[in-house]
Amino acid sequence: MVPYGIESIRERIFSRASSVQQVANHALEAAESLNETLNAFLEIDRQGASSCAEQLDRVLDQKAGDVRLPLFGVPIAIKDNICVRGMQTSCGSRILGDYHPPYDATAVERLRAAGAVLIGKTNCDEFAMGSSNENSAFGPVRNPWDTERVPGGSSGGSAAAVAARIVPVALGSDTGGSVRQPAALCGVVGLKPTYGRVSRYGLVAFGSSLDQIGIFGLSARDVARVLGVIAGRDAHDATSAAVPVPDYVEELKGELKGMRLGVPRALFGEGLDDEVRRSVESAIGVYRELGAEIVEVELPHAKYSIACYYIIATAEASSNLARYDGVRYGFRAEEADDLIDMYCRTRDQGFGPEVKRRIMLGTFVLSSGYYDAYYRKAQQVRTLIKEDFRRAFERCDAIVTPTSPTPAFLLGEKTGDPLTMYLSDIYTCIVNLAGVPGISVPCGLSSIGLPIGMQLIGRHWDEALLLKLTHAYENARPFTALPRVVAN
Repeated sequence: MVPYGIESIRERIFSRASSVQQVANHALEAAESLNETLNAFLEIDRQGASSCAEQLDRVLDQKAGDVRLPLFGVPIAIKDNICVRGMQTSCGSRILGDYHPPYDATAVERLRAAGAVLIGKTNCDEFAMGSSNENSAFGPVRNPWDTERVPGGSSGGSAAAVAARIVPVALGSDTGGSVRQPAALCGVVGLKPTYGRVSRYGLVAFGSSLDQIGIFGLSARDVARVLGVIAGRDAHDATSAAVPVPDYVEELKGELKGMRLGVPRALFGEGLDDEVRRSVESAIGVYRELGAEIVEVELPHAKYSIACYYIIATAEASSNLARYDGVRYGFRAEEADDLIDMYCRTRDQGFGPEVKRRIMLGTFVLSSGYYDAYYRKAQQVRTLIKEDFRRAFERCDAIVTPTSPTPAFLLGEKTGDPLTMYLSDIYTCIVNLAGVPGISVPCGLSSIGLPIGMQLIGRHWDEALLLKLTHAYENARPFTALPRVVAN
């Protein structure tokens, strides 16, 4: 088995113990052999990955150029709502048909420039709308820890691919918890950066004021290395920020003594699974032993976050998804009587039930007579939530919460009750509303062997601190358990 972790892979390549082609082949073969079980990939690009690996091996043999690129030869998977030239971008939906974008997302372009080998596109909830990865038009992803359970959503394919050791890192997108929640359910690290830290150019829009490209990895070090590559200002994205990008790997070092971690006790109450509560409380105890001071903080408007999020997110989705009309690209319904009928048939046949539900909700809250009562009010609550975080961070350096209220649930368990499904995001969507960074860290196993994650939340642009906290916890209490389904 090829050793996993970015540094292990690079050391093996540079010592000539393995070629880039051998590393890529291992990832490709694992993706292909496990896909019938997990359904984690919608496209596996053997030809493109092999060609890239061959080129990198040639560079290494000739010692041409900078072979010490930070991701030289590292196989990476990309969620199928992020554009990759030469590969499909379906967003887990039939309405995009056989769409192949003619360009790379900025994050993908930067991964290529850093020497990464892109092996394929991962399955996801349709247009990133979901918390279980059961909304994909191409079937659900299954959790490597228990294939009868969900991996979380919407980036479940990327989370499962990393958990199963198919790839050491993968990209996802996070609008209300779609990186952190599946990271918790699959037992991997999942980071949502500050809004504006990573360019959204080439990320298919769901909720434009909420979406961020995020990273899955097996360790804080691996996530830090990838973030250092993809972060930074991009002229193609006006919402990306011209904020300096630190050396995230270098900043993992140092003690936690004197650091203050805030605990919002109101988020540890009703609805939280007892095993999740105990695991997160135990993790807080580890931080106390490492020298951090634990303080209580208040997030008084957190209880309104789900309602606020599902108004704002659906309103933005209603606007963003209006472009899928069957005219310019993607699926077009046949046998329409006229233009309007073609629009209606295309959208009815192309979109799945959850996407239709959110479009209708968003259209409703933006409609005349309801805009002030719902959308404007939600934006006002969002401002209050941001203020809650500002005040909390006057008392602490980072905040600790659970990531998900429960471990992974059974496939089909919540599909008949959308509200219960939406509550899976209760601890994560508040982070997107405030635009601050958040990371999910594996912190234990349930009594039946399912992963449990805790969430660390930081100030704007303070991803380095979150990664440092994660790294310190990993060193103090390594998460070494393996899922049932794992690459050989």
